[in-house]
Amino acid sequence: MTEHVRIAVEEGVLRITLARPDKKNALTQAMYTALGAALTRADGDASVRVVLLEAEGDAFTAGNDLGDFAAVAAGKLDRKAMTTHAFLGALAHARKPIVAAVNGLAVGIGVTMLLHCDLVFVAEDAKLSTPFVNLALVPEAASSVLLQARIGYARAYAMFALGEPIDGRTAASIGLANASLPASEVRGAALAAAKKLATKPLGALQATKQLMRDGAAIAAVMAKESEIFGTRLQSPETAEALRAFAERRAPDFTKFAG
Repeated sequence: MTEHVRIAVEEGVLRITLARPDKKNALTQAMYTALGAALTRADGDASVRVVLLEAEGDAFTAGNDLGDFAAVAAGKLDRKAMTTHAFLGALAHARKPIVAAVNGLAVGIGVTMLLHCDLVFVAEDAKLSTPFVNLALVPEAASSVLLQARIGYARAYAMFALGEPIDGRTAASIGLANASLPASEVRGAALAAAKKLATKPLGALQATKQLMRDGAAIAAVMAKESEIFGTRLQSPETAEALRAFAERRAPDFTKFAG
């Protein structure tokens, strides 16, 4: 585990808390490994009936630590050494219910992981965005399929291609979340829902989830996305996007033919 991912079990609920608030809970490779291990533990631990994903501070997660992307783009980090797959694979194959409490920023994987959660509670003033194209990348976590299935092609394409955030109220109204609440109430509502699920017949919950989600198909989409993501990560367009981010300027993609 890592100091930036806290784990606790409470009344059958495995609470996974992102605890890197000073960096808006941006996910490091160690955090991805810890998240994957926690989800794998949940499926194999009879004392765990439900998983709750939550975060400390004023952000759910700012997404992947861009330092890792920059290192891969610069050839300083082998793409195969990245451990994102540990978390994504565990999400794809998770059998027990997952509840999420989303506050503040949810960027990139901070949104796409919600597509693997069974109940999502979001702060009314939360800002959810999937700015993959802004970084010259492509969607991940099977979101290229799951997001449009959830909210429709037009809305999903706009979220990916334009990268503009939506607030929590909008997320709930279009079906990306179950409910939007005042920020102070989100974690409590999510925990209450998780504890309620923990009293339900687990076999029936798992069978229902299995009927509604095809883990193998989801994993196959993830693999396809990952291959393209890896290629894009080493593209001149992504290098420009990351340079521009570091230099606090707007990127210029017009010099690339695509």
